[in-house]
Formats: sequence, structure tokens, C-alpha cells
Amino acid sequence: MIFEHEIPAGSRLYFGESAREKRHVERVASELLEKNGFEEIVTPLFSYHQHLSIRDTKELVRLADPQNRELTLRADSTIDVVRLVTKRLGRSTKQTKWFYIQPVYRYPTREINQIGAEWLGGDLADVLEVTMELFEALGVEPVLQISNIQIPVLISFEFGVPLEWFASMQLEKLLNTEHAWLGELARVQHVEQLETVMDKVPEVLRPELAKMKELMNACRCGQCVLAPLYYAKMRYYDGLFFQCFKHNTPLASGGHFINDDISAAGFALYTDALIEARMEGKGQ
Repeated sequence: MIFEHEIPAGSRLYFGESAREKRHVERVASELLEKNGFEEIVTPLFSYHQHLSIRDTKELVRLADPQNRELTLRADSTIDVVRLVTKRLGRSTKQTKWFYIQPVYRYPTREINQIGAEWLGGDLADVLEVTMELFEALGVEPVLQISNIQIPVLISFEFGVPLEWFASMQLEKLLNTEHAWLGELARVQHVEQLETVMDKVPEVLRPELAKMKELMNACRCGQCVLAPLYYAKMRYYDGLFFQCFKHNTPLASGGHFINDDISAAGFALYTDALIEARMEGKGQ
């Protein structure tokens, strides 16, 4: 029996203070992003191309169009934004900086509200700077985690370590390989530790680790850690990426990617987690 007051698990309801917080967060974000030269875009709820974004396609909520071709609810905004700007808007705009405020949906009934931005041709350090500026404007101080997807990819390709071990964070298997340096790399969190390990890891990994160090030195986050072996779930990241946390709750993620030969960098803030972090800070 379904009661009249029930809503599906994973869906969202805002009222009173939470509704005010949602409106405030979105207003502050839109004003700051516009100040930084971003224009707003709202992408369709339905898409034919979400499988290009989501590594685990079982998370897609599937439907059919009038010709019975498969489509899905929007599960990620990044690739849709880039595809629509470059393929559909085409020559009608020269704008390269776009932001969106909209939910995405994951199977079976997860609704995830996001504030995101994509910068075509942009540098990840600049995108991270805007992300940190947003957190500062919203009065939330996160822990920033910097990773590089090329490191687990190279380790898998060069040394035969299954990529699935990184994707599912099977640290016990990574620590028990014949490569002693892999265990040391798994424990790296700070620049000083990275510098100590740098001479012990294979030469093929050193340029990618140096990129992580460079990005960390460029950012102005008070709390920053490195996670060299972390493997992102998003299909499109091709190098450096980051996540922001508060008490182990993800607040944002972003990274560099290439789609149809277009280099870009972007991020997404998780609105609901931000609201909870702000309300918790107010003692509510």
C-alpha cells in the first residue's frame, strides 16, 4: 500500500528553511558564475547520449521516444552541455563558458540536484579556482582531494594490475602486489609524501604525479589531500580531477576531459549536500 504522503525513495522535497537555502545557494552560484563570464544553459531532461558519460549504464533510467528508440533521463550534464553547445548551437555562439542549475537522475529513483560549469578550452586550475570561490561565497570550507586518472590507467597498462581493483578500491589487493612502490603510493596524501615516493615509482608515472603536485600548489584550499590511485566513475575524465568533501560527504567534483577532440574542464556542486552542510553549520 502506498500512502498519500509518500514520495519515492531518493527523490527530493524542499520546504521552509531547506527551500530558502536551496534558493539562496542557487542564486549565489548563478551570480558568481555570471560574474566569472559563464552563461547559463538548461539541457533537455531526456537524452540519447547518456551512455557516453556514465561508466555503469545500469544507473540510467530508460524510456523510449515515439519511434521506440531508447532514451534515458538526464544522468549527467557534462557531455550533453558540450555536445549541444558544439553540435547544435555551433556557429551561433562563440561562448566557451557555460553553467547549469538542474537535477540529474539515477536508477531507480535518485534525484541529484547540481550546480555545474563547463569551460571549453579551459584550464583545470582556473576551474578549480572558481569552485573554491563558490565554496567561500557559500561559507563552506571543504577538504579538497586531487587525483589523476592516468595513474591507475598507466599502472594497469604497464604492470598488469586490473583496473577494476582501482575502480572498486580494493586496497588489500593493491597492497599485496609484487610492486612495493604501489603500497607506498596508496598511502600518499600530502606533497611531502609524494616527493618522498617520486624517486621510488616507475619513471612512466612521474610526469602524472608531478601534475598533481602542480595543481595542489596552484589551489588556495586550506585543506587539501592527494589520492594518486583513486579512479573516477565518470567515463570522460582523461587526466587530473578533484573532489570536495565535508565530513566524508561529497560536495563537488570536477576534472579535465576531451570530447570529440574538444578539450574542456568543468565541475559540479551537489546542491543537496551543500544545503545540509550549510544548515549543519548554522546548528539546525
